[in-house]
Amino acid sequence: MQSDSITVRRATIEDAAEACAVIRSSISDLCYLDHRGDQQLLEEWLSNKTVENVRRRILQSHFFVAEEAGTILGVGAMLNSGKITANYVAPTARFRGVSKALIHRLEETAKSLGIEKCILESSQTALRFYHALGYVNSGEISILPLTGTIVTVLSKELL
Repeated sequence: MQSDSITVRRATIEDAAEACAVIRSSISDLCYLDHRGDQQLLEEWLSNKTVENVRRRILQSHFFVAEEAGTILGVGAMLNSGKITANYVAPTARFRGVSKALIHRLEETAKSLGIEKCILESSQTALRFYHALGYVNSGEISILPLTGTIVTVLSKELL
């Protein structure tokens, strides 16, 4: 999928370090509504955002990167069940359509696998974004194991 000069492609192991850096900076710089500058909470949230874990996720899930001119601007991932487990954008690329392009690619992948619904756990920061893309509250909440933070579970029927 391509949006202007942004290309979304499957990630490779070689992307792990740069993808990890995008994930960490996205959480640190863009998710203030969720961590509110609480350094301990932020450290807990980032504790498993390592290059090794990103490598594992690249191998074990549908993991994509959005890039422009060879630079990774965002990452997205989904399990075989249709659960979206990652959608992060570099702070410098915010509001450029990167996250939207990643979500569309993940949804296309889900459809190609015969999955009829995507689900995700939304941060407070991203809630409006997902609602604008047609995701609705599932009526469920989830507690993140690393931080104990309560998140909203959203879903979208894929037509």
